[in-house]
Amino acid sequence: MEDLLLVIDMQNVYTEGQKWECEEIQKTADLINKVIDSGKCKRVIFTKYVCQEKPKGNWKKYNEMNREVNENHWANEIMDAFHEKIGVWPVYEKNVYSSYSVPELACEVRNADRVVITGVVAECCVLSTIFQLIDTGVEIIYLNDGVAGMKTEKKKAVELILSGFEPMHLKMMETDTYLSQEGEETDSSE
Repeated sequence: MEDLLLVIDMQNVYTEGQKWECEEIQKTADLINKVIDSGKCKRVIFTKYVCQEKPKGNWKKYNEMNREVNENHWANEIMDAFHEKIGVWPVYEKNVYSSYSVPELACEVRNADRVVITGVVAECCVLSTIFQLIDTGVEIIYLNDGVAGMKTEKKKAVELILSGFEPMHLKMMETDTYLSQEGEETDSSE
């Protein structure tokens, strides 16, 4: 079983006290590192959002509204918690919500048996990525505690929506449950 760990947008802007702070972001980062360090996923890919140079339509409005964040180099960098991992594993930039928009990631997904989803923001980039991944037919493992949202209620709403895709397209579980699984069998009841 070849699992690809996808770490979506774990950037400084989502850390405590920042403009786009996500609840439990440090706990999420710690659990993602636990998965990476376990070696269970043979491949790891990080993505990060960067604004488009010449955005159009609503993306132009979005980037104008978030100019302060877009122009802050530190805010857009991957969190310090992952500094040892950067360079070992690729970081692909994207300028839309879905990480699947990155051609290199799409190629990697085609070679994976399963994609393990982690990162931020549950109700935005994570959800958008999952919808595109479902359409590829790849099996998805969604680590409930390995994903953070801006608010707990929104994160729970995403989990409710995703439960409609279980167990055919997606399996939701906690990080420790995923790490304890052997081979191809996974249990979505956790």
